[in-house]
Amino acid sequence: MRIKVILHIVGGLMVLLGFCLLFPAIVGLYFGEADAVDFLFLAILVLPSGLVIYWIFKSPLNIRYREGFAIVTLSWVIISAVGAIPFITTGVLPNYADAFFESISGFTTTGATVIMSLENISHTILFWRSLSHWIGGMGIIVMSLAILPELAGKMQLFKAEVPGPMHERLRPRIRETARTLWWVYLTLTIFQIVLLYLNGLSLFDAVIHSFGTMSTGGFSSRTLSVRAYNSGTVDWIVTLFMFLAGVNLALFYQALRGKISVIWKDAEFRVYTGIVLVCTLMITINLRLQVYHDLYQSLKYAAFQVVSIITTTGYSVVDYDIWPPLARWLLLLLMFIGGCAGSTAGGIKIIRVYALVKKCRLELFKLRHPRAVTQLTIGKKLISDEVSTGILEFFFLYILVFAISVVALTSYGIDIISSISAVAATLGNIGPGLELVGPLNSFAPIPDAAKYLLSGCMLMGRLEIYTVLVFLFSGLFRK
Repeated sequence: MRIKVILHIVGGLMVLLGFCLLFPAIVGLYFGEADAVDFLFLAILVLPSGLVIYWIFKSPLNIRYREGFAIVTLSWVIISAVGAIPFITTGVLPNYADAFFESISGFTTTGATVIMSLENISHTILFWRSLSHWIGGMGIIVMSLAILPELAGKMQLFKAEVPGPMHERLRPRIRETARTLWWVYLTLTIFQIVLLYLNGLSLFDAVIHSFGTMSTGGFSSRTLSVRAYNSGTVDWIVTLFMFLAGVNLALFYQALRGKISVIWKDAEFRVYTGIVLVCTLMITINLRLQVYHDLYQSLKYAAFQVVSIITTTGYSVVDYDIWPPLARWLLLLLMFIGGCAGSTAGGIKIIRVYALVKKCRLELFKLRHPRAVTQLTIGKKLISDEVSTGILEFFFLYILVFAISVVALTSYGIDIISSISAVAATLGNIGPGLELVGPLNSFAPIPDAAKYLLSGCMLMGRLEIYTVLVFLFSGLFRK
């Protein structure tokens, strides 16, 4: 593996990070906050450092697959490590373990936090947290593919960061695909900002919550999250855009080209919509019978939290940790399922779950009809044996990583429900869990060593396990 090629790309990404650090500095200067100086100073350090690394290690970019996996994994770790520095220098967090946890939670769009009260945090830091969400939502590497001309055509990087059962290009060239995805992402974000601003939120809060929604990250500017605004209209707007954020962005591109019917024809979208509707109905009935006396209130809370959890956004309008067992366990199940492939959502992904269910049905059918010739299809697409095997392997690895992480977390004395939900919330890039890490709590009580463990879960969840494992077992210095 050629370290020179890897460092060249990482240097370029550090330059992009340096420019991104200027945005919270501008916000801080606008609000007259001293924290802006910390971001300006860090940007002054990161920008030239990135440029030096970029030019010293400049080389022909014939990137191999192993190098692509290394570039993606190291980029997320390094950028998260640098992004943690402002939390320390501004005095928001007391140690680097907390700062790194908060930073990687932002970039991986997890939304898990160690900060108890957000009202005491400067606008500068709040904006940085949400900006890291928004950047990480579409992906640092995808952003670089859209901007850096020398990365055009490097499908290895795109596949490494946006892994999944199937890859489809929207445009003939990968750079054009990355740009198209970013324009769709930006358009939806701006649309939500306008709607939230017109319905009573300040421009700053509208930006923060739109960043958190479209990235399915969930960082808020309020400790009580969306609940703090006490507005049914805001709740429904956020619910709608969380749902849209969980949809494959390629479908929006097709819709913008006038092919609106392609959305409902997509099998994954239909399954996604069906799961949301069924779980919302079940939880609504459960809440109406056991918690709330108002049907509309039960429906609003159920719809918001179902969409928030399945899209791995993590926003909340109520403490669902006190809901009846049926509602809580349904939400825990949704943490594993996640949103659609090609969206900013985390989790196993709808397409994989759907394919696994269909595969099981086919196997049962073959047991009853041994001579039958069967093929796995999703919609009108034939799924090859290679893809279906890859889906099974991913599911096995996901459960294996989950089980090992839960056992490791319980070794720190954390109760089993909190451990299960904490790992599910971080591996699925959701944010809040249950019990100790519930929606009204934070990850602050978790030991520092366990925070690094959960940080690793966030990274593996965001890069869908394979990328990190290939990097770890490929040998960084092996030629």
